[in-house]
Amino acid sequence: MQLVLFEPEIPQNAGTLIRMCTCFNIDIGIIEPASFLFSDKLFKRAGMDYIDLTKIKYYQSFNELRTINNNRIILLDTKATTKYYDLEYKADDIIMAGRESSGVPNSVYEQCDIAVKIPMVAKTRSLNVAISVAIVVSEAQRQIQYSSIQNS
Repeated sequence: MQLVLFEPEIPQNAGTLIRMCTCFNIDIGIIEPASFLFSDKLFKRAGMDYIDLTKIKYYQSFNELRTINNNRIILLDTKATTKYYDLEYKADDIIMAGRESSGVPNSVYEQCDIAVKIPMVAKTRSLNVAISVAIVVSEAQRQIQYSSIQNS
């Protein structure tokens, strides 16, 4: 499984998600450009020493990701109609989160294999991207039952 962040804007979210990926043995990719430098102190503080333990794959564009990987791309998006828990996840899925402010462009949305959403109360817009990704990754891993994750 791989998590891909599409042009991330908030260093703390990216650092937090790298930390999560390290803890769950998930690969992470970042589609550039990011709106911050990876030397940013907020990025490093959120990722702590986990950043050095994680192999981060950088993509110059969504097209590069699509060209390199034939795996299914599952986009987290508030406009999706499929609920995240109704999807059957596979071990080689790519779970992708868009920009914090605007998600992904329609051209990218259309090239993803499926989009999923987290149902919320009607008066709310969205969750923080790190929280959203953690919810979906947790469900995917519950379904896949990775043997590399040990209960503490």
